[in-house]
Amino acid sequence: MTLIARKLTEWFPAFVLFASLLALWQVSVTTFGIREYLLPSPASVWHAMTSGEIRWAGHIWATTLAIFGAFVIAAIGGVLLGTIIAWSSVLNRALMPFLVFVNTLPKVAVAPLFMLWLGYGILPNMLIGALIGFFPVVINTAVGLSQIDDDMLDLGRVFNAPKWKVFAKIRIPNAYPYILSALKVTATSAVVGAIVGEFVASQRGLGYVIITSQSSMNTPLAFGALVWISIIGLVLFGAVAGLSRVLAPWAEGQEVK
Repeated sequence: MTLIARKLTEWFPAFVLFASLLALWQVSVTTFGIREYLLPSPASVWHAMTSGEIRWAGHIWATTLAIFGAFVIAAIGGVLLGTIIAWSSVLNRALMPFLVFVNTLPKVAVAPLFMLWLGYGILPNMLIGALIGFFPVVINTAVGLSQIDDDMLDLGRVFNAPKWKVFAKIRIPNAYPYILSALKVTATSAVVGAIVGEFVASQRGLGYVIITSQSSMNTPLAFGALVWISIIGLVLFGAVAGLSRVLAPWAEGQEVK
């Protein structure tokens, strides 16, 4: 079986389920005469996405940039903090309570403060998304770097390998599955954070489209924005999943711990 045929077979059940739900949605709205401002039909949503009622390209670009920036900041910051925690037990005891405290903060309540400090723009949205998504990366990086087979560490000691070399040759490769699994979670969390930022204060972006469409009760437009948000999230998640298969094919299917 070719690669394309295998992928089609793999995704066929999901496609059938998705198509069935869309058909059920369309039939239900038509049969029961549900008003469009309450629940638009898929056909109405598609029309809102393609009719040129608004300039989607600018809003999609703004949201994509905010999500991608949030993901990159969360990934880099989370890996660095996780490495610091795994490197030193003293830093672990010093940083972990602070990180837990930050993670428990309600992000919706923090978002207006980011706007106050940084003003309007994409940067606050990136930071809110990063704040939501970085904690799983920190924890999984620290766990992946710490949970090493004792035999591997003994091998390093036999060859008198310095601490940095043990990290580079043993600990970091061992942490790949943990980090990549956490990045899949962060890919979705970054979407949520960026949209929260656009809800609070933004003049462009798909979150802004949702807020403005609610005031005019243009529900199909809001649903169209939601569809675009989901597409961006799926593309980012798929990119991380593809990277995971390249860097750690032996850990395919491993869950975040």
